[in-house]
Amino acid sequence: MVLSAYVLIQLFKYLLDWLNIRYMQAHGGSVPPDFEGVVDPAFLKKSQDYLIDQTKLGTAESAFMSLAIIIFFFDSLFDHYNSWVAGLNLSFLASGWTFFILLSLAEQVLAIPFNLFNVFKLERRYGFSTTTLRLWLFDLFKEFVISFLILSFLTCAGLWLISHSPGYWWLWFWAVIFLLSMVITYVSPYVIEPLFNKFTPLEDESLRQQIIDLTAKAGISARQVLKMDASKRTRHSNAYFTGLGKAKRIVLFDTLLQGTSHGEILAVLAHEIGHWKRRHLLKSLLVFQAASLAGLYLLFRVTQTKLLASLFRITADTFFSRVTVAIFLGGMLVFLLHPIMMAFTRHMEKEADRLSFELTHGTSDLISALVKLSKDNLSNPYPHPLYVAFNYSHPPVLERIQALRRAEKKRG
Repeated sequence: MVLSAYVLIQLFKYLLDWLNIRYMQAHGGSVPPDFEGVVDPAFLKKSQDYLIDQTKLGTAESAFMSLAIIIFFFDSLFDHYNSWVAGLNLSFLASGWTFFILLSLAEQVLAIPFNLFNVFKLERRYGFSTTTLRLWLFDLFKEFVISFLILSFLTCAGLWLISHSPGYWWLWFWAVIFLLSMVITYVSPYVIEPLFNKFTPLEDESLRQQIIDLTAKAGISARQVLKMDASKRTRHSNAYFTGLGKAKRIVLFDTLLQGTSHGEILAVLAHEIGHWKRRHLLKSLLVFQAASLAGLYLLFRVTQTKLLASLFRITADTFFSRVTVAIFLGGMLVFLLHPIMMAFTRHMEKEADRLSFELTHGTSDLISALVKLSKDNLSNPYPHPLYVAFNYSHPPVLERIQALRRAEKKRG
């Protein structure tokens, strides 16, 4: 029954991909009104080809990983792996660390060929990837070290809490996750992000002053306005706020600064300011922490029973095997809840768009910026509504533009 449910979910994901492509092909023959003069039918064709190639690669990776998961969980390999770790006769903490670290390493290794193809074949074919193999390998190594350290800390902390507080470890572990997320959010701009990119003060003094004035108008104090050398890896463009409290910084991709007017950049940043003004970071954090607490408590309850071991015919009924099975089953449940989570984030994006409109006293710059970003990133202007429900954290670009037009018309 579990295998059937997992296969059905994967097939449904592939169905969503197919519907998305068919919907784009059916509606993508004409240039949207707001895109006229900026893109042409050739661009729409290139956008369609990019989506199709991305979908093919994503499907291939998903099918490969799904097959690996099916073999691992349903063909006794998981039982053998669990029994092997248990047979090492290590301490509870050392056994758990070994169990989860090796699984994480295996997952990362399996994903490497697809990442390589995406970066050096697909993204380069469409003019996005600018990275070198040396830089890619260096990034991969740094990502591995960071994830290894974080996972090792969480694993050891969790196992220690389970040993010392078997009835309430879920609550204490939730507190550890919460504190770690706060620490990472605070130190990331100064410790982690500089490991991958170079951040320098924005050289355009006129633009910098306009940004400072905009943030002051919104009642936000940003310590720095920085330019990030994104172009050494990709031609995709973006801008974002980072940090907490007085450590907030504004970061602009150097690719965004190329061919984008000051007004358009300010409109994009006004959108990001909207997230701060509407306390979206806090709301997202509260929702995430509430979901984490509920998930950990549910994990605590299900790992108290022998149901998981019997469901997957596990010979050595270890705590680690029960946790792994519970996480696997939880992943399927999370997918079913995806439309709710995506609807929540899309609602926040709409609010941020509205505040951008209020701060900049108009929609033309934000609409122009959305069109340019869509063009520069070869975004699909015609996604299928069901695909959007499950996968889009932002409203589709045409929907965002129409909402801005309505807001402007309403204001008169």
